[in-house]
Amino acid sequence: MLYTKNALNVLTALYYKGVGKAWIVRNFNPKDSLEKLATSLKTTVQDFIDKRNKVETIVKTMVGFADGLVAFGDNNFPLHRGNVKTSEQPIFLFYKGDINLLNKSNKNIAIIGLLKPDLYTEEIEQEVVNELVLNGATIVSGLALGCDSVAHIQALKSNGKTVAILPSALNSIIPPSNKGLAEEIVAKEGLLVTEYFTEPYSKMELFARYKERDRLQALFSDTIILTASYVKNNLGNDSGSRLAMEFAADYNIPRAVIYNPLTDEGNPKYDLNRQLIREDKKLIIINKDNFKTVSKQLLKDGKTIEQKPQQLSLFS
Repeated sequence: MLYTKNALNVLTALYYKGVGKAWIVRNFNPKDSLEKLATSLKTTVQDFIDKRNKVETIVKTMVGFADGLVAFGDNNFPLHRGNVKTSEQPIFLFYKGDINLLNKSNKNIAIIGLLKPDLYTEEIEQEVVNELVLNGATIVSGLALGCDSVAHIQALKSNGKTVAILPSALNSIIPPSNKGLAEEIVAKEGLLVTEYFTEPYSKMELFARYKERDRLQALFSDTIILTASYVKNNLGNDSGSRLAMEFAADYNIPRAVIYNPLTDEGNPKYDLNRQLIREDKKLIIINKDNFKTVSKQLLKDGKTIEQKPQQLSLFS
């Protein structure tokens, strides 16, 4: 497994009080000596080295599962898209496969959606993914069941590359039923990537990891497309799709939804799509009539898509 002393230093620094993503982005300099780093962490060089040795022992548990670890300050650490505040910028990633797929020079389109799409939703998603791949896109998703799996599988069927961003360590694929899909993604020159290398210590932390995965899907994509999803309701039900779309809005990353008022009006599985259309006049709307044209436009450098305003009366 490939990693640098710099990557170990980043991980080790996180074990000190008051150090998080924002601290690393603002204060960590890969060219600093250990003495200077230790001073900034208010510790001794020996204490830092001792902690780093323990961290490396944990990192080595990923040997055989990860191809490498990259971190803030490494030459090959991928840059995020959009305007991301320091506290939300990724500072290290474990990966298996081609880490270069996250580079800004690559055209990445995230495809997200619900866990139990109907057949019609799957079919339009497959058509959109196929067209995006034909136009040079790499498909990003979260390896979840449902729309995520449809996106990854169709990308592979279309002879494209796909990136799966995980809420778990690479030695503990979630969901376990998609372990075979994860292996196929890597075998076909794709990428698995995660911010985690240990098991969550509670259900609450696991839920938090899903949210952080949604954040990464947004910031490593040039555009994010919602296939279909429910809205947040007063019963406490929410979706990762809503969170990912919200992150994209915060980061000023283009957003799109799949929606056709003639076929999808009244379908609760498209409630989030309708809500976003009402709230965001800049939202890109994709359907069976325009997906080929929109796919080409999404992948043109420096181009923006202009669409006629939608009639809100068409939506429930």
